[in-house]
Amino acid sequence: MNQLLTVSLKDSEYPEAFPFTVPAVRSLGSLDLEATVNLFVGENGSGKSTLLEGLAVACDLPAVGSGSLAVDPSLEAQRRLGKALRLVWRGRNHRGFFLRAEDFFGFQKRVAADRVEHEAELGRLDAELISASPLARNLAMGVHRGSIQALESRYGQNPDARSHGEAFLDLFKARLVPEGLFLMDEPEAALSAQSQLAFISMIHDAVGAGGQFVIATHSPILMAIPGARIFSFDGGLIRRELFDDLDAVTLVRDFLQAPGRFLRHLWPSLEGSSE
Repeated sequence: MNQLLTVSLKDSEYPEAFPFTVPAVRSLGSLDLEATVNLFVGENGSGKSTLLEGLAVACDLPAVGSGSLAVDPSLEAQRRLGKALRLVWRGRNHRGFFLRAEDFFGFQKRVAADRVEHEAELGRLDAELISASPLARNLAMGVHRGSIQALESRYGQNPDARSHGEAFLDLFKARLVPEGLFLMDEPEAALSAQSQLAFISMIHDAVGAGGQFVIATHSPILMAIPGARIFSFDGGLIRRELFDDLDAVTLVRDFLQAPGRFLRHLWPSLEGSSE
């Protein structure tokens, strides 16, 4: 069993410095996260990603696609928040991961760069050792060939031929473990609408294997995950919300029903056009 039940601040007094100046953080209280899927929603700057990052530090989760959370320079303030958080668990096994969308894109670039580097070394050694024995050539080139084979085994023979969405889903699926805790910041950034549905299916399977998720998202599709507990960070207070009451859901629903009504205010040349 691995379930995070609640998160709260250990004390009531903290310095007037980020991230404790973020209203949603300062007014955290005790947040009930015992649901299998918990969603943090809200506008940019509302604090949902800040709290998620601090939670990842406090949970001591490995980061996918980036360096250790303990030394990542972009998370210095979040490490202070992590130390200030009190977590209550039902069981604890340290399985799972933390993933930010921007880390995934950086990770993809590093995988491609690693392959190019190994291929360049193979080309250089092939020319340099043209007169060497087959044994000497194999010994010198074996490390780079093995590294390329390992990359192909994990990410495919031609990672560049796959979309970001395909690569993201493959990466996500490969790192799912039973009874893990998975913290994810805006995973929809790499996913089309159809891929988000595939992502929801994978979440369902992981929950069936004892997994728990905390996801910060702007996606109304992910907000519709059945049984998800939704927390809105808008207005400086973290509060439970129902799917149909979310501003993001209402806006997208109204926009799709009559896009011209919204776009005429942003695109003056549409004035007078029919919906």
